[in-house]
Amino acid sequence: MSTIINFEDTAIAFASKSNDELKNAYNLFRLMNNTTLVSWGSWVTEWAFKIGMPISAPVRWTVFEQFCGGRTIEECLGPIEKLAEFGVETILDYGVEAKQDEEDLESTARFLANNLKLAAEEPNINIVSAKITGLIRFQLLKKVSGGEDLSQNEKEEWERGQKRVRFVSKAAFDTDIQLYYDAEESWIQGAVDDLVQEMAQDYNKEKPIIVNTVQLYRKDRLEFLKTSHQHALDNGYTLAVKIVRGAYMEKERERAGQNRYESPIQENKGDTDRDYDAALKYCVDNIETISFCNATHNQQSCEYLIQLLEEKGLDTNHPNICNAQLFGMSDHLSFNMAKAGFRVFKYLPYGPVKEVVPYLIRRAKENSSVNGQMGRELSLLHTEMTRRGIL
Repeated sequence: MSTIINFEDTAIAFASKSNDELKNAYNLFRLMNNTTLVSWGSWVTEWAFKIGMPISAPVRWTVFEQFCGGRTIEECLGPIEKLAEFGVETILDYGVEAKQDEEDLESTARFLANNLKLAAEEPNINIVSAKITGLIRFQLLKKVSGGEDLSQNEKEEWERGQKRVRFVSKAAFDTDIQLYYDAEESWIQGAVDDLVQEMAQDYNKEKPIIVNTVQLYRKDRLEFLKTSHQHALDNGYTLAVKIVRGAYMEKERERAGQNRYESPIQENKGDTDRDYDAALKYCVDNIETISFCNATHNQQSCEYLIQLLEEKGLDTNHPNICNAQLFGMSDHLSFNMAKAGFRVFKYLPYGPVKEVVPYLIRRAKENSSVNGQMGRELSLLHTEMTRRGIL
């Protein structure tokens, strides 16, 4: 029986939202649809926090409320339970930007391990997200990725960093909670990939616990996915990946231009979409030995995945397949797919308002710069508000 999803069904998409929440989201996205306003507002917000102006409250009740679960895990429990009522699970994501001194890195490792323990006690959290840059200093990752010689102090620092990654990865294994390691910039991704692969080889023997992220806006990542799979087959563990388009496009191109090397980024969106679809097909074709997450806000990608599952005769809730979107965005994908029986997760960032501001600013800039993203959100919200008679 074919799976037919009407992604225009706003009654399902926004069933979890009250009338006031709908209005607030609509007004916020209208503001975010103005790129000049987003750019100016982002600068003012960063500046205000830097000089100590008391603006936490207005930030908290606008962008923070839309895109974050709360300031603490305890505050996140309400949104988590609400999502679960509609069949949507949670990826817990501490939204604070990584620090770079050893004390902070050690603290992050302990914090993530504690998050994994807490997630094990909460039935609706099955995944925790982490960044290697929260555990190892960025510049050290850059040197290791570039094959540079390390000083004796740096070698010792690298060993401590590796121990932190293992400490957190083992905590995921011990608690039976999946750990998603985010992708980073290309000039440090080599070290990240090696570390995550080592953890996966050790901890994915029985089930997919350690998950790497593959950014398909990079020209080499489709091949990387295939070689990673072969490595897993050769070494007796399950490859687990989160498939995304990518998050550092402008930064990557700018650095490539400044340093006069070929940009690792695809020439255009069409090439990215092509490789993304090819990655989805490769994962579905090898579903018995690959666990993957279709992490996208692209409706066409979700429709293509549905088509692939139908062609293979696979269940919508196959244990090796899940879908994910960011909290506060693309509810027409998340809630309609969950309603149709797919495994769906929302990335739920949390943390102190001031510390999460860099994350929120990225969300605002990304959404205002993606062609059609804001228009899509606004149109769907408008349709639902009209349906409810509150516009």
